Amino acid sequence: MGRRVEAGQPEEARRVVEDVVRAAGGVVWRRGDDGEVEILLVHRPKYDDWSYPKGKCDDDEDDEACALREVEEETGLHCRVGVELPSTDYIDPKGRPKRVRYWSMTIRSGRFEANAETDEIRWARLADAPDVLSYERDRKVLAALAERL
Repeated sequence: MGRRVEAGQPEEARRVVEDVVRAAGGVVWRRGDDGEVEILLVHRPKYDDWSYPKGKCDDDEDDEACALREVEEETGLHCRVGVELPSTDYIDPKGRPKRVRYWSMTIRSGRFEANAETDEIRWARLADAPDVLSYERDRKVLAALAERL
């Protein structure tokens, strides 16, 4: 992530081109005791929203590895990666274009402990999760997972 100036132009004609912020995350799911699919949602106190665990990729990190790392950092859960889901594109709070790639994930091990980024988690039934999610873009990702399940 950063800015670059296109070369080969007079100083006054140069354009500043904004790079896209790369981020990745996971839509963690499980079958509840009743056999219904449940989706893990995280509450981020900084934004007071409900979303999926996700975060920015390190420069030398591939997106899938970032998704696994961010899920673990925000939830304490070690997960297994499934199919890739649709990406989301939006402008972040700093005004930068951002693309988040998502994968479906299932839990291998671990347990949640509240932290600075995520103060609460919630397992929502697949049918109820859209009403809990704060952003329309996340609902579209959920719909794609529902189609695959």
